[in-house]
Amino acid sequence: MKKPILMLALALATSLFFTSCRETNENETDDMEQMESDDMDDMDDMDDMDDAGNDIENAANDAGDAVENAANDAGDAVENAAQDVEDEVEGNDDY
Repeated sequence: MKKPILMLALALATSLFFTSCRETNENETDDMEQMESDDMDDMDDMDDMDDAGNDIENAANDAGDAVENAANDAGDAVENAAQDVEDEVEGNDDY
């Protein structure tokens, strides 16, 4: 008779131990607020990524314009050089 009573007391003590260590709902609301704050931070990160994408696109456009201008300048230089050679051959040079 002594063993069943001790086993029952041990079972009650164990169940009280595990139920007394549970978290309260207060921490759960803090976790929800933290998750909401993290979601807002993620949205800010998405805005930053959009801005970075726009900056990359603008830089690519600027680089394309610079290449186009350089190609036009090189073409003009070649045409001028060809004209100078033609003038030299025909004897119409300024010298």
